[in-house]
Amino acid sequence: MRLALAMFLVALAWILPIASPVRAAAVALVLAVDVSESVSSERYALQREGIARAFETAQLIDSIAAVPGGILALVLEWSDPDKIAVTVGWTRIANRNGAAAFAASVRATTRTSNGLTAIGSAMLAAAAAFDHMPEPAGHRVIDISGDGMANFGEPPAAARDALVRRGITINGLAILSEEPWLDQYYRNHVIGGPASFVVVAKNFESFAEAMLRKLVREVASAPSLSDALAAAGPR
Repeated sequence: MRLALAMFLVALAWILPIASPVRAAAVALVLAVDVSESVSSERYALQREGIARAFETAQLIDSIAAVPGGILALVLEWSDPDKIAVTVGWTRIANRNGAAAFAASVRATTRTSNGLTAIGSAMLAAAAAFDHMPEPAGHRVIDISGDGMANFGEPPAAARDALVRRGITINGLAILSEEPWLDQYYRNHVIGGPASFVVVAKNFESFAEAMLRKLVREVASAPSLSDALAAAGPR
Protein backbone atom coordinates (compact mmCIF):
# COMPACT_ATOMS: atom_id res chain seq x y z
CA MET A 1 0.00 0.00 0.00
CA ARG A 2 2.75 2.43 0.96
CA LEU A 3 4.74 1.51 -2.16
CA ALA A 4 1.69 2.14 -4.37
CA LEU A 5 1.13 5.53 -2.68
CA ALA A 6 4.74 6.51 -3.18
CA MET A 7 4.61 5.55 -6.86
CA PHE A 8 1.41 7.58 -7.27
CA LEU A 9 3.00 10.68 -5.72
CA VAL A 10 6.05 10.39 -7.98
CA ALA A 11 3.80 10.11 -11.04
CA LEU A 12 1.74 13.08 -9.86
CA ALA A 13 4.86 15.20 -9.54
CA TRP A 14 5.66 14.58 -13.21
CA ILE A 15 2.13 15.43 -14.33
CA LEU A 16 1.45 18.61 -12.36
CA PRO A 17 3.14 21.83 -13.53
CA ILE A 18 5.72 23.32 -11.23
CA ALA A 19 4.66 26.75 -10.04
CA SER A 20 7.25 29.38 -10.98
CA PRO A 21 7.97 32.34 -8.74
CA VAL A 22 6.36 35.68 -9.62
CA ARG A 23 8.70 37.70 -11.81
CA ALA A 24 9.70 41.05 -10.38
CA ALA A 25 8.57 44.14 -12.25
CA ALA A 26 11.26 45.88 -14.26
CA VAL A 27 10.48 49.28 -12.73
CA ALA A 28 8.21 50.77 -10.08
CA LEU A 29 6.98 54.27 -10.92
CA VAL A 30 5.39 56.78 -8.57
CA LEU A 31 3.71 59.47 -10.66
CA ALA A 32 3.65 62.47 -8.31
CA VAL A 33 1.28 65.09 -9.72
CA ASP A 34 1.15 68.77 -8.72
CA VAL A 35 -2.29 69.91 -7.49
CA SER A 36 -1.18 73.17 -5.85
CA GLU A 37 -3.00 76.49 -6.14
CA SER A 38 -1.49 77.39 -9.51
CA VAL A 39 -3.13 74.32 -11.07
CA SER A 40 -6.63 75.31 -12.17
CA SER A 41 -9.43 72.78 -12.64
CA GLU A 42 -8.78 72.83 -16.38
CA ARG A 43 -5.05 72.28 -15.86
CA TYR A 44 -5.73 69.46 -13.43
CA ALA A 45 -7.93 67.75 -16.02
CA LEU A 46 -5.16 68.08 -18.63
CA GLN A 47 -2.69 66.37 -16.29
CA ARG A 48 -5.06 63.53 -15.42
CA GLU A 49 -6.02 62.97 -19.04
CA GLY A 50 -2.39 63.17 -20.14
CA ILE A 51 -1.40 60.32 -17.83
CA ALA A 52 -4.39 58.22 -18.89
CA ARG A 53 -3.73 58.80 -22.59
CA ALA A 54 -0.08 57.82 -22.21
CA PHE A 55 -1.10 54.36 -21.01
CA GLU A 56 -3.40 53.98 -24.01
CA THR A 57 -0.64 54.78 -26.50
CA ALA A 58 0.90 51.92 -28.48
CA GLN A 59 4.41 53.30 -28.02
CA LEU A 60 4.25 53.01 -24.22
CA ILE A 61 2.29 49.76 -24.23
CA ASP A 62 4.90 48.16 -26.51
CA SER A 63 7.71 49.43 -24.28
CA ILE A 64 6.06 47.92 -21.21
CA ALA A 65 5.40 44.59 -22.95
CA ALA A 66 9.06 44.41 -23.99
CA VAL A 67 10.51 44.51 -20.47
CA PRO A 68 10.50 41.32 -18.38
CA GLY A 69 7.90 41.53 -15.65
CA GLY A 70 6.26 44.74 -16.86
CA ILE A 71 6.00 47.67 -14.47
CA LEU A 72 4.33 48.74 -11.24
CA ALA A 73 2.72 52.18 -11.21
CA LEU A 74 1.12 54.40 -8.57
CA VAL A 75 -0.35 57.93 -8.78
CA LEU A 76 0.10 60.41 -5.96
CA GLU A 77 -1.22 63.99 -5.79
CA TRP A 78 0.64 66.61 -3.81
CA SER A 79 0.45 70.20 -2.58
CA ASP A 80 0.83 70.90 1.18
CA PRO A 81 2.77 68.26 3.17
CA ASP A 82 -0.38 67.19 5.00
CA LYS A 83 -2.47 67.02 1.83
CA ILE A 84 -0.51 64.40 -0.10
CA ALA A 85 -2.71 61.51 -1.22
CA VAL A 86 -2.46 58.32 -3.28
CA THR A 87 -5.23 58.35 -5.89
CA VAL A 88 -4.34 55.13 -7.76
CA GLY A 89 -2.61 52.41 -5.76
CA TRP A 90 0.13 50.07 -6.95
CA THR A 91 -0.95 48.44 -10.19
CA ARG A 92 0.92 45.78 -12.14
CA ILE A 93 0.97 46.61 -15.86
CA ALA A 94 2.39 44.08 -18.31
CA ASN A 95 0.20 44.34 -21.41
CA ARG A 96 -2.49 46.34 -23.20
CA ASN A 97 -5.29 45.19 -20.89
CA GLY A 98 -3.37 46.16 -17.79
CA ALA A 99 -2.49 49.55 -19.26
CA ALA A 100 -6.14 50.19 -20.20
CA ALA A 101 -7.29 49.30 -16.69
CA PHE A 102 -4.74 51.67 -15.20
CA ALA A 103 -5.83 54.49 -17.54
CA ALA A 104 -9.44 53.94 -16.47
CA SER A 105 -8.43 54.12 -12.80
CA VAL A 106 -6.64 57.41 -13.42
CA ARG A 107 -9.69 58.91 -15.14
CA ALA A 108 -11.90 57.84 -12.23
CA THR A 109 -9.95 59.93 -9.71
CA THR A 110 -10.98 63.32 -8.33
CA ARG A 111 -8.76 66.13 -7.11
CA THR A 112 -7.62 65.70 -3.52
CA SER A 113 -6.20 69.11 -2.54
CA ASN A 114 -5.32 72.66 -3.56
CA GLY A 115 -2.44 74.07 -1.48
CA LEU A 116 1.17 75.23 -1.60
CA THR A 117 4.09 73.69 -3.51
CA ALA A 118 5.86 71.24 -1.19
CA ILE A 119 8.05 69.36 -3.67
CA GLY A 120 10.47 67.91 -1.12
CA SER A 121 7.66 66.60 1.07
CA ALA A 122 6.04 65.06 -2.00
CA MET A 123 9.28 63.26 -2.84
CA LEU A 124 9.51 61.79 0.66
CA ALA A 125 5.88 60.66 0.54
CA ALA A 126 6.47 59.08 -2.86
CA ALA A 127 9.48 57.19 -1.50
CA ALA A 128 7.38 55.90 1.40
CA ALA A 129 5.04 54.30 -1.14
CA PHE A 130 7.86 51.95 -2.18
CA ASP A 131 7.67 50.37 1.28
CA HIS A 132 4.21 49.07 0.37
CA MET A 133 4.86 47.57 -3.06
CA PRO A 134 3.08 44.23 -3.54
CA GLU A 135 6.25 42.74 -5.05
CA PRO A 136 9.86 43.77 -5.74
CA ALA A 137 10.95 45.86 -8.71
CA GLY A 138 14.25 46.20 -10.50
CA HIS A 139 14.29 49.99 -10.40
CA ARG A 140 12.42 52.53 -8.25
CA VAL A 141 11.57 55.87 -9.86
CA ILE A 142 9.76 58.94 -8.58
CA ASP A 143 8.30 61.20 -11.27
CA ILE A 144 7.73 64.72 -10.02
CA SER A 145 5.65 66.86 -12.36
CA GLY A 146 4.76 70.46 -11.59
CA ASP A 147 4.64 74.09 -12.67
CA GLY A 148 6.50 75.87 -9.85
CA MET A 149 9.42 75.96 -7.45
CA ALA A 150 9.01 74.71 -3.88
CA ASN A 151 7.65 77.26 -1.42
CA PHE A 152 6.85 75.04 1.57
CA GLY A 153 7.92 71.88 3.32
CA GLU A 154 11.13 69.85 3.11
CA PRO A 155 13.83 71.39 0.84
CA PRO A 156 13.79 69.39 -2.42
CA ALA A 157 17.58 69.05 -2.62
CA ALA A 158 17.76 67.55 0.88
CA ALA A 159 14.98 65.08 0.06
CA ARG A 160 16.64 64.20 -3.24
CA ASP A 161 20.01 63.49 -1.64
CA ALA A 162 18.47 61.24 0.99
CA LEU A 163 16.48 59.27 -1.58
CA VAL A 164 19.38 58.85 -4.00
CA ARG A 165 21.36 57.28 -1.16
CA ARG A 166 18.55 54.71 -0.94
CA GLY A 167 18.92 53.80 -4.61
CA ILE A 168 15.86 55.72 -5.78
CA THR A 169 15.89 57.76 -9.00
CA ILE A 170 13.96 61.03 -9.22
CA ASN A 171 12.97 62.34 -12.66
CA GLY A 172 11.14 65.56 -13.40
CA LEU A 173 8.52 66.94 -15.76
CA ALA A 174 8.73 70.72 -15.61
CA ILE A 175 5.72 72.67 -16.92
CA LEU A 176 6.96 76.13 -17.93
CA SER A 177 3.63 77.99 -18.03
CA GLU A 178 4.34 79.92 -14.80
CA GLU A 179 8.14 79.87 -14.43
CA PRO A 180 10.12 79.60 -17.71
CA TRP A 181 13.29 78.63 -15.80
CA LEU A 182 11.67 75.73 -13.92
CA ASP A 183 13.47 73.03 -15.88
CA GLN A 184 16.83 74.32 -14.64
CA TYR A 185 15.49 74.49 -11.08
CA TYR A 186 14.45 70.85 -11.38
CA ARG A 187 17.92 69.92 -12.64
CA ASN A 188 19.61 71.70 -9.75
CA HIS A 189 17.29 70.83 -6.87
CA VAL A 190 14.92 67.96 -7.72
CA ILE A 191 16.22 65.19 -9.97
CA GLY A 192 18.87 62.68 -8.97
CA GLY A 193 19.97 59.07 -9.16
CA PRO A 194 21.15 56.85 -12.03
CA ALA A 195 20.25 58.26 -15.48
CA SER A 196 17.92 60.90 -14.00
CA PHE A 197 16.52 63.51 -16.39
CA VAL A 198 14.06 66.36 -16.87
CA VAL A 199 11.40 66.51 -19.58
CA VAL A 200 9.91 69.90 -20.43
CA ALA A 201 6.30 70.78 -21.23
CA LYS A 202 5.97 74.37 -22.43
CA ASN A 203 2.43 74.49 -21.04
CA PHE A 204 -0.29 72.23 -19.71
CA GLU A 205 -1.59 71.62 -23.23
CA SER A 206 1.69 69.84 -24.05
CA PHE A 207 1.74 67.88 -20.78
CA ALA A 208 0.38 64.69 -22.37
CA GLU A 209 3.09 64.54 -25.02
CA ALA A 210 5.83 65.23 -22.46
CA MET A 211 4.46 62.59 -20.08
CA LEU A 212 4.43 59.99 -22.85
CA ARG A 213 8.05 60.75 -23.81
CA LYS A 214 9.14 60.51 -20.19
CA LEU A 215 7.39 57.23 -19.47
CA VAL A 216 8.68 55.55 -22.64
CA ARG A 217 12.22 56.61 -21.79
CA GLU A 218 11.94 55.36 -18.21
CA VAL A 219 10.50 51.98 -19.15
CA ALA A 220 12.91 51.40 -22.04
CA SER A 221 15.97 52.15 -19.89
CA ALA A 222 14.88 50.12 -16.85
CA PRO A 223 17.73 47.92 -15.57
CA SER A 224 17.31 44.31 -14.58
CA LEU A 225 16.52 43.49 -10.96
CA SER A 226 20.02 42.12 -10.32
CA ASP A 227 21.72 45.15 -11.87
CA ALA A 228 19.60 47.59 -9.88
CA LEU A 229 20.22 45.80 -6.59
CA ALA A 230 23.95 45.70 -7.26
CA ALA A 231 24.01 49.42 -8.05
CA ALA A 232 22.01 50.32 -4.95
CA GLY A 233 24.34 48.39 -2.66
CA PRO A 234 23.44 47.30 0.89
CA ARG A 235 20.61 49.16 2.64
